[in-house]
Amino acid sequence: MKRLCHYISEYMGVLVLASAALALFFPDVLGKIPPKVINYLLGLVMFGMGLTLNLQDFKIVFSRPRDVIVGCLAQFTIMPLLAWGLAHIFSLDEALLIGVVLVGCCPGGTASNVITYLAKGDLALSVGMTGASTLLAPLLTPLLTWLLAGETVDVNVLNMFMSILWVVILPIVAGFFVKRTWPKFTEKTIDYLPAFSSLMIAFIVTIVIAANAAKLLSGGVVILFVVMLHNLCGLGLGYLIGYLLSMSPAKRRAVSIEVGMQNSGLASSLATIHFAAYPMASIPGAIFSVWHNISGAVVARVYARGK
Repeated sequence: MKRLCHYISEYMGVLVLASAALALFFPDVLGKIPPKVINYLLGLVMFGMGLTLNLQDFKIVFSRPRDVIVGCLAQFTIMPLLAWGLAHIFSLDEALLIGVVLVGCCPGGTASNVITYLAKGDLALSVGMTGASTLLAPLLTPLLTWLLAGETVDVNVLNMFMSILWVVILPIVAGFFVKRTWPKFTEKTIDYLPAFSSLMIAFIVTIVIAANAAKLLSGGVVILFVVMLHNLCGLGLGYLIGYLLSMSPAKRRAVSIEVGMQNSGLASSLATIHFAAYPMASIPGAIFSVWHNISGAVVARVYARGK
């Protein structure tokens, strides 16, 4: 069973890509799954993240504040501004603009920690940045979305704040509480959590793609290109920031991956909850979930060889 879980987590990119393909080919069947299920699936992923956290993960915020602050500032400036810029350069419509901006304004994704490990990056820094950006997300994600997309659509900052608390922060706190209360039980589940999270993300992608399969097939080339460019520019600029600040190669890799890999499941969830009038708004998050796992695997190999 552990070996199977290892393969699922190691080949997450392939799994998510296969899920997207199935959703495109069988939208009538998979499209019947209610979109609100996305919120529960994301909550389960965040609960799993909480199960893996310990106090040591947060000590880095205080022992190496400069590195974490640099990472978080890069996260919440580079990706939102890139999203806004690309959306306007490619003249995306309202729905896709919202979706791309949401992706850019979300915190780092949990997959970034796995990719950083494979890339021989600073794993402790990666985990610290993911935790810090996730805790900042309830405030910064709605605020940045309002600043960048508020002129295009109505953005309810308070409602988005509450959604992130319920869908992200509360499950993480619950997972952390379970780990502290029942450590022996939690230890038995740790080996299975990466595979579980991979399956949940694949399911989220399936639901979003199936619900918008026809529109995606008819005009999805531009948004696919924008999402790919968003991710690759984030990876490159994240590395450049580390280089300009004379960080070690391991730290540069961590910052690069943390900036480039977003919690795109959260973006799809927020789009589903708060922008239901724009169904295509959830598409960029779903495509990002597929693409950043593929690009992340490639970047990890490149970084690891560079040492």
